[in-house]
This record gives sequence, structure tokens and C-alpha cells, in this order.
Amino acid sequence: MGQKVNPIGLRIGIVKDWPSKWFSSRHYTEWVLEDIKIRDHIKSRFKQAGIPRIEIERKANTVIITVYAARPGMLIGLRGRTIEQLRQQLQEITKGKEVYIHVREVEKPELEAQLLAESIVQQIERRVSHKRAMRQAALRALNAGALGVKIIVAGRLGGAELARDEKLHIGRVPLNTLRADIDYGFDEAWTKWGRIGVHVWLYKGDILEKGKERVVLAQQRQPAQVVAVSSEEEELEEEEGGE
Repeated sequence: MGQKVNPIGLRIGIVKDWPSKWFSSRHYTEWVLEDIKIRDHIKSRFKQAGIPRIEIERKANTVIITVYAARPGMLIGLRGRTIEQLRQQLQEITKGKEVYIHVREVEKPELEAQLLAESIVQQIERRVSHKRAMRQAALRALNAGALGVKIIVAGRLGGAELARDEKLHIGRVPLNTLRADIDYGFDEAWTKWGRIGVHVWLYKGDILEKGKERVVLAQQRQPAQVVAVSSEEEELEEEEGGE
């Protein structure tokens, strides 16, 4: 079996940064569990906000949380009431530490691999054909400026007896090039036939260190070769999704 490596973890310290920024030899396990609970709580409460990532920074008895969201208004709420309630809940999770929450808007949700994976999962759970969901997500990413997209959907697709995986690969996705800015997302769809896993890789260009600035080399993107789907195939896909 092939040995898979998370493309984000492989690039930490090169072109990616740590999602949690703190150090502690005494409270390491306790703070790791707190970070997991914080992320799970925010993601579960604001599922529709489109949250691709959450960064956590600790300083003494202070926890600074930066939430990136496609719909930041859902987190802030009317006159900031929702975010204040969230801050109080996170203070209970962190056992009374001072919590500060910063919300930042995601300018291009189509270029976030995690959001693309979640959108495919939502369509599969609504019994939309997985092929159509994969193709639409890939085209949205390419139209937004991605240089390459790779999507893998695995499980009992369409209620088949045997589990299988299907892949969609458009453009370049150089996983072995460490300077390549590659985003990765994963999510699972819960269906009556079992869980279906969705993996998404996005290639956005190369990143080079130039002093303290990072320069993204936006290479010339070739037009994606997408095979046209006939109306008969569309009808077959709809029937597969409706079974």
C-alpha cells in the first residue's frame, strides 16, 4: 500500500505555518486536547459559516483564536452577541483563561480545499451524483484561479455492494515540490450505505521566500480539458444519485 503524507504537514516550516502557536513542556497534553475541543466546538456550532481553518495562539493565561470564515456574519451575530456567547463558552473549555476571538473573511472560498470537500459531502448526502459534485467543485476552483485540482471520493458510491474510489485530476498537482502552495481538505459523508470519504488537493502556484515577503508565482494556467457530458449520461447520473 502507498504511504500517504499530509501535504500541509509536509510543508510546515517551508511554505506553511503552524495552526497552533505555543510551546509548553508541562501542559502539552492538556493544551493539545483544549485545541481539539475548541476547533470541534466552533466547527460543530457554525457548520454553515464555511470555516476552512482555525488558528490558536497562547500567551501566558491568554488564548487568541483566529477564525477564517466564508460567512463571518454568522459568527459575529447581531451587535456581536453571538461571538460574545462563543467567547464565554470557550472560556469554560479553557478553564477560565482570557479568550480573544478574531474573525477574518475568506476572500475566495473556491480556493479553500476544506470548503470544497465539505460542499461535495453536502451534495452526496443530498443524494446528488458524486461525479457531478466532483466536476462542479473542480470547475469552481479552476475558474477562481487554481492551477490544478485533484479529488478522490471513496466508499460505497451509489449504494454499490463493493466499495471503490473514483478520481478526478485536472491540471498540475506537484505533491513532491515543497515550494508548491498545495491546500488539502478532507471530510466524510454519512449515507445509509455507510461513510464516503472525500479528499481534495488544490495547487495554487509556487511560493518563494523573498526577504520577509512571500511571492506567489502564478504560472500560466492552461485551459482545463473537460469532457462534455451528454444529456443521456446526465440522466443516468441522476438515476444513480436517486437510488
